[in-house]
Amino acid sequence: MIPFILIVAGCSNSATEENKDQTEIKIAAASDLVLAFKEAGELFEEENGTNVTFSFGSTGQLAEQIRNGAPFDVFAAADVKFVDDLNENGLIIPETQTTYAFGRIGITTLTDQSVSVQTLDDLLKPEIKKVAIANPEHAPYGLAAKQALENTGVWEQIEDKLVYGRNISDTLAYVESGNAEAGISALSLYQEDNMEFKIIDDELHAPLEQSVAVLEQTEEEKAAKQFLDFIKGPKGQPIMERYGFIVPEGK
Repeated sequence: MIPFILIVAGCSNSATEENKDQTEIKIAAASDLVLAFKEAGELFEEENGTNVTFSFGSTGQLAEQIRNGAPFDVFAAADVKFVDDLNENGLIIPETQTTYAFGRIGITTLTDQSVSVQTLDDLLKPEIKKVAIANPEHAPYGLAAKQALENTGVWEQIEDKLVYGRNISDTLAYVESGNAEAGISALSLYQEDNMEFKIIDDELHAPLEQSVAVLEQTEEEKAAKQFLDFIKGPKGQPIMERYGFIVPEGK
């Protein structure tokens, strides 16, 4: 079975005669990056004249796609371990690997919901019938959610309530659609209009160290490296911070 990937078809208007010969880079990116990378990608295109196409999905599924030869130029993971694994298998350009951000998770509910959910213990309330998390087997944000639930002693008590998203965007959709009364999602996907978000103490789970690298197979190494420099640079970092990422000092 081919793993699920949410394709976002590029930041710029496509296929005019004028831009057919433009450089294009294809970026496999964890789903927590949808909002931040779409904004950063548009600005990068404006400044560099390079077309950017994103494929968003769970980090584990994207890594598997890359191992199977998917034609990406850059891999932006939600967990450094997946990039380390690709490095060990000779699939990235080692000197390009870098930590670009640390992610945060929190409890997400709809604002018009009658039951209040402020803590992980509140997920035990009988009014909470379903709790959505990303699949911890291949989604780093799902694994962090599981670790937090285990470390507070809640996991076993709500295991029968859990529904699993294929990635963190899919998980959030369960809550937005009303198919789950609560979910554990990424701060980077939080939008205030209709959602409540309560940060989970990051000491309850392993750090969500997010790593990026240029893939060994790329034919657009220069442009791919430029994108990495942009994300880590003076214009990319404020975008990442605005979406709730913690940007490493000195990176």
